[in-house]
Amino acid sequence: MFKVKIVMSFSAAHFLREYKGKCESLHGHNWKVEVIAATPELNALGMAMDFNDLKKAAREVLETLDHKNLNDIEYFKKTNPSSENIARYIYLHLKPQTEMHKCRLHEVGVWETDTSCAVYSE
Repeated sequence: MFKVKIVMSFSAAHFLREYKGKCESLHGHNWKVEVIAATPELNALGMAMDFNDLKKAAREVLETLDHKNLNDIEYFKKTNPSSENIARYIYLHLKPQTEMHKCRLHEVGVWETDTSCAVYSE
């Protein structure tokens, strides 16, 4: 299995509904996002997926989150914008783009801080 990984980031605010603590109040993060795509076979150029194509697709998804209050995004009006759910949101929106390149989206990791990361995969 071949895997490629990119690392990107976005900044946004959010608050966690029904959380008893500081995160219940509006606050922001500079999230680091790791995206891993996988395939058992390389393409004709000897690549799993072109890094530029993966970055472009990820950038399009992250632009929907960047410098926003995540609670105002339709998806997060019903789903608490935890790091776990943000990772799933990115995964679900990015998955069709990787499949167009005959790659499987392996996982998305979202780092809320330098020491705390949530990962989503199917």
